[in-house]
Amino acid sequence: MNQNQPLTNETDSLESLQHFGWNSQWEASFAAATASLPAGCVPARVIAQFTNQYRIMTAGGELSAEVSGKFQFQASARSEFPAVGDWVAAAPMAGEKRAIIHGVLPRRSAMIRRAAGSVPEEQVIGSNIDTLFIVGALNGDYNVSRIERYLVLAWESGATPVVLLTKADLCDTVELSIAEVEAAAPGVPVHAVSAVADIGRDALSPYLQPGRTIAVTGSSGVGKSTLLNWLAGDELMQTQGIREDDARGRHTTTHRELFPLPGGFIMMDTPGMRELQLWDSADGWQEAFADIEELAASCRFRDCRHERELGCAVREALRSGALDERRYASYKKTGRELAHQLRKEQSVSKRQQKSADKRREARTTFSKRMIDAD
Repeated sequence: MNQNQPLTNETDSLESLQHFGWNSQWEASFAAATASLPAGCVPARVIAQFTNQYRIMTAGGELSAEVSGKFQFQASARSEFPAVGDWVAAAPMAGEKRAIIHGVLPRRSAMIRRAAGSVPEEQVIGSNIDTLFIVGALNGDYNVSRIERYLVLAWESGATPVVLLTKADLCDTVELSIAEVEAAAPGVPVHAVSAVADIGRDALSPYLQPGRTIAVTGSSGVGKSTLLNWLAGDELMQTQGIREDDARGRHTTTHRELFPLPGGFIMMDTPGMRELQLWDSADGWQEAFADIEELAASCRFRDCRHERELGCAVREALRSGALDERRYASYKKTGRELAHQLRKEQSVSKRQQKSADKRREARTTFSKRMIDAD
C-alpha cells in the first residue's frame, strides 16, 4: 500500500469524505499523484477559499490549510493553485487543526474566467463540477445574452449546463421566457423555479444525485444563495433582499464554498459576478452557439464572415427569420471578444518569453565571467 494512502481500510473515516464526492476513481487518482510527495499526505477536498488560505475536508475532519513553499515556487500560473472543489494531497500538522497542501489531483472539469486586472490571467472559479446551474432571475435583471455568456463558460468547463430561471412567482410570462432561453441554449435543459413559492423543485431531482457536485453561478441578485437554502431545507447562506422593481441589490456571497446537502449531493455557491470575462473559450463558444456554427458550415465559402458573401447560410437564416438577430449579434460580439483576448494573451506571452530569455542570457554571461575569473 502506498505510504501516502493510510485511509484505504478506514471505512468509517472514508464515509465522511464520501459526503464530499470521494470515490474509487479519486482514490486511484490520489494513489498515482502522491507517489512523489512527502509521506503522511492524505486526500482532502477544498471546501472554501479565502485569498491564499483554504478550508479542506479530510477523513479526520475539517482543517485550515495553505500550500507548501515548494508548491508556490513550482507553480507557473495562478490557475495551478488549489481552487474550491479540488481534491488535494495534504499533510495534517500534528496536534493542530492545520495542514500543508503539497499537490492538486488532476481536475475533471474546471470553471475558468479571466481574472480582474490588466494582465491576462486565468482564474479557476471552481473545479470537479458535474452540473453547472446557470441562474437567471425572471425580474428586471432578466437577460438572455448574459445567460449565453455563462453557457460559453459552462461548455468550456467540461461540466453539464442547466439553466434555472428563478423568481418564477414574480413573472407572468414564464413559458415565454423558457421558450426564449431554450432557443438561445440549444439542447440545454431550462427550468423555471421559485424558492419562495416552492415551484419547480421536483424537476431538479435528476441532477441532485449522491456524490454529484453542482455549482451555482450567475450575476448578483439572481437568488443563488436563496436557491441553495431552498434545496438544503436550511439557512446555510445569508441572503439579502433586492428591490424587485429595478432588480438592484448586492450579493451576499463573498467567497466560494462547498456544502454537502441532504440526499448526498454537494453544492458550490459562488459570488455574483457583475462582469463575466471569458478566458480561452473558443470550444465553449462554438458549443454555446452550435446552431449558428451548424449554419456556418453550410456557407459556400469556408472563410465566410457572414456579411456580404454569396451563398451565406447565416445571412439567409437571418433574412428568413430562422435565426434571431439578437442571438447572432451576441455570437459576433462574443467571438470578437475571444479573438481580442487571444491576441492579448499572445502578446503577453511573447513579452514574458522575451524577459525570460534576457534573464537566462544574463545568468549565462555571469557564469562565464565567474569561470573566467577563476
